[in-house]
Amino acid sequence: MTGVNRKLTARQREVLEFIVNFSAERGFPPSIREIGAALGISSLRGVTVHLDALERKGWIERERTSRGIHVLGVVAPKSQGSVDVPIVGTIAAGIPIPAIENIEGYVPAPEEMVGKSTDLFALRVRGDSMTGDGVLPGDIVIVRPQKRAANGELAAVLVGDEATIKRVYQEEGRAILVSSNPAYEPIVIEREDAGVIGKVIGLIRNY
Repeated sequence: MTGVNRKLTARQREVLEFIVNFSAERGFPPSIREIGAALGISSLRGVTVHLDALERKGWIERERTSRGIHVLGVVAPKSQGSVDVPIVGTIAAGIPIPAIENIEGYVPAPEEMVGKSTDLFALRVRGDSMTGDGVLPGDIVIVRPQKRAANGELAAVLVGDEATIKRVYQEEGRAILVSSNPAYEPIVIEREDAGVIGKVIGLIRNY
């Protein structure tokens, strides 16, 4: 879906969340009538307009049957007492890789982890340099945007145009990005070449 605007309106997001939650609870997708009844959309055409938009933006795929709706990509069911956090791409826990600023989906994070924050984002981990901190390949880390990190904090850091997760230390005008896997050497760079983009405040893992 390269070049397609995947950003959702509030109503489209509501329809998508209903489809995901209904499918998770029942084991099959809702019908157009069920979507309309649950969300107060008075006409079948009104529902279809939203489904057409979701399909055009690459969030769902439809078959010409009453329940032929298939969700594409990652859209997790919303749970009670949770905050939907956008997944904005992949970040390296090893060698820095390009940060991808496109929303891939949403992950529900417990409120006890993130509070009432609305500006959080989530990143997928690739690489094994932070296994000593329990951060494994495939994990999703929750990040609170901020431009500074205290010494020793686990942070998402931009190095040039690339991003990585490391523990950050600063000394004598240099930034030292430290892995928790002894197989990786610290990355030492000039402080102005390393930009903190957020503090890692939580981790979500699927088994």
